Amino acid sequence: MNELLLLLAADATSSPANLKIWAYFAFIGLVVLFLALDLGVFHREAHEVSMKEAATWSVVWLTCGIAFSGFVYAAYENHWLGLGLETAKYSTTEAIKAGAPLIVSGEVQGFEAAKQYLVGYVVEKSLAMDNIFVIALIFTFFAVPPKYQHRVLFWGIIGALVMRGGMIFLGAGLILKYQWILIIFGGFLILTALKMALIKGNDDVSQNVAVRLCKKFFRVTEFYDGQKFFTKRTLKPTYRKDASGKDVMDPAPAGSLSAAWAITPLFLALILVEVTDLVFAVDSIPAIFAITPDPFIVFTSNIFAILGLRALYFCLAALIQKFRFLKPALILILAFVGVKLLLLSVPPYLEVIGMNKADPIKIDTTVSLLVVVGTLALATVLSVAVPARVVSEGRTGPTQ
Repeated sequence: MNELLLLLAADATSSPANLKIWAYFAFIGLVVLFLALDLGVFHREAHEVSMKEAATWSVVWLTCGIAFSGFVYAAYENHWLGLGLETAKYSTTEAIKAGAPLIVSGEVQGFEAAKQYLVGYVVEKSLAMDNIFVIALIFTFFAVPPKYQHRVLFWGIIGALVMRGGMIFLGAGLILKYQWILIIFGGFLILTALKMALIKGNDDVSQNVAVRLCKKFFRVTEFYDGQKFFTKRTLKPTYRKDASGKDVMDPAPAGSLSAAWAITPLFLALILVEVTDLVFAVDSIPAIFAITPDPFIVFTSNIFAILGLRALYFCLAALIQKFRFLKPALILILAFVGVKLLLLSVPPYLEVIGMNKADPIKIDTTVSLLVVVGTLALATVLSVAVPARVVSEGRTGPTQ
């Protein structure tokens, strides 16, 4: 066993690429620890999340996400575990003029890496806001009891971690090999922004393909069996109060259990939350590749952004309708990162369509950070300063 460990250690130190694997393992281990504490300690029993609890957790996750930029700075500056060495990065405009490819492998310093992480984190966090609208719609449609909503979001986050991790590393591999894919990413972001601005989404959750397939191939109950995703009950559970006043579920009546498992509405809600995250990941992951092609920065900023999504949901679900300028802000952010990516990726390929080859335009990371943060801040201020007007009993006036 000791010889095997020595061989693994020798292989890991043979190149920065091998060392970086341990950085990913360490980060994933940290995330697993966070999630284990969340479900196993702080939310062991199903309960309705209060605004105070949600606000506290939002601050905790936001602090962790921003504080991680300090680790990124130190790790890339000192090249811990090979971070910052042989790292994918966009070439400078001068280098591309001299004939360098759009994406090269080289050294990335700590300050630049920290800026890239923060821009990616803010972009992903802001795009997650739109996700909250849809999750609120799903929970309302399925009438998910408030005390079970955290469980759905918890397992939804785990599914999101797996899906986004796979998409990020697939995307990173593709753009390193086929750099023209960045043009597709940029165009997709522009089209998504236009779609959000011009086309209203379908609010009928029952017409979702995933829900219809589940109901077609599986038995689905019309009731909840506590916080279970699957049940053998055929009758709606009844409850009684225990000595402490808590609701305790009564055992199923004799002979009422089915031999086959059935899906509860809670599982259907989970499926839709997963599908929703997949749809939004298709938008948000290309957006962060506009900031950096470094998969470690893309992965860590993305994961930290969605880790706080549950607490953010409980904070904003009831208030988000008041932020009337948030969606236009998200549209502008998507359009900005799409244009940023196209300005960087299109010019070297203009000669393919018969035009003169041009130099790419690279928007500085600091400028990107200021644009994204400034857009969100302006949307928040305008939402407070210019409240929506509603029609009530024949009168039109500002909301209270």
